[in-house]
Amino acid sequence: MDSVEKGATTSVSNPRGRPSRGRPPKLQRNSRGGQGRGGVPLIGWVLRAALDSGVFQSVWVSTDHDEIENVAKQFGAQVHRRSSEVSKDSSTSLDAIIEFLNYHNEVDIVGNIQATSPCLHPSDLQKVAEMIREEGYDSVFSVVRRHQFRWSEIQKGVREVTEPLNLNPAKRPRRQDWDGELYENGSFYFAKRHLIEMGYLQGGKMAYYEMRAEHSVDIDVDIDWPIAEQRVLRYGYFGKDKLKEIKLLVCSIDGCLTNGHIYVSGDQKEIISYDVKDAIGISLLKKSGIEVRLISERACSKQTLSSLKLDCKMEVNVPDKLAVVDEWRKEMGLCWKEVAYLGNEVSDEECLKKVGLSGVPADACSTAQKAVGYICKCNGGRGALREFAEHIFLLMEKVINSCQK
Repeated sequence: MDSVEKGATTSVSNPRGRPSRGRPPKLQRNSRGGQGRGGVPLIGWVLRAALDSGVFQSVWVSTDHDEIENVAKQFGAQVHRRSSEVSKDSSTSLDAIIEFLNYHNEVDIVGNIQATSPCLHPSDLQKVAEMIREEGYDSVFSVVRRHQFRWSEIQKGVREVTEPLNLNPAKRPRRQDWDGELYENGSFYFAKRHLIEMGYLQGGKMAYYEMRAEHSVDIDVDIDWPIAEQRVLRYGYFGKDKLKEIKLLVCSIDGCLTNGHIYVSGDQKEIISYDVKDAIGISLLKKSGIEVRLISERACSKQTLSSLKLDCKMEVNVPDKLAVVDEWRKEMGLCWKEVAYLGNEVSDEECLKKVGLSGVPADACSTAQKAVGYICKCNGGRGALREFAEHIFLLMEKVINSCQK
């Protein structure tokens, strides 16, 4: 089968070309499959793009790590459990792909996508598939254009002078007047089966695919993480459904607005604490025209909550949160995509799945985390609401920009 649609798979690899394993430092930073880029597990961004591209018969993650396997399945990928032979620090993506192909004779073309390229879009993969299908290329790999002047390296202790490698200093061009050079960015490598079985990911009739600079994000060292975070939020692929402007945010009180701790005074009065940053987050949301409402399944003291002076409508002692949120939505004349929800418990699961934008604090229960689109770095009652508000603002900026195009 000489067709990307009918005979391809995706092997998702982690930093430095190694298959997704549990040991690399960058995946150890956060245990949820490299979670942290825009609140989505690192591997989740590329899986979402691969699955939504529609060019693969099957999408796989090659790993020997249980948590990475769980994240992969959560995003709809299949998992190939690698043997110990291809799980060493010296193992390469090619080693894992060859092992995978030994179990899958039906696969003719492999798209090897790196998990450390979170700004990959389905359109990139669709165009590469077209290059292979219609133009007959045996291998296609991703590159990015850079405008960097290079000089020869001088070894220490050697009396030599450096030499320019790609410019004439006497006629030094302005960067904007220079076409630049193409560099591999490691985002993906597509190759036909016969090449891989010969030990190559690049060969035969070769072509490169030039990615947009803003989509070319590769996380290779620790300093890349904060840069990638901002790039993903602005240029990442958030799914097939178009983002809509958020008009209502519903926040669970216990464990989101507060840290879940309850103090009882000697006269049996309930005392709770909250973070001023979260109160500022609520204020900023309201100034942006977003209604903020609070909800709790517990019979909280409304008097205590009112003393926080957050000026938000609230419902407590709610056995069915989804019914209340649905009532609020209809009252405001909104569709579900215009509603955001911040929750942390099993009782929030249905709301998190239903709304257009969902989030949980870092310390939310596993059930809530699995149902959510954004996992905060902050814990409940410790800035999670403010962080989620900032996430909403960034996404709304994307909505505005897309409307202006």
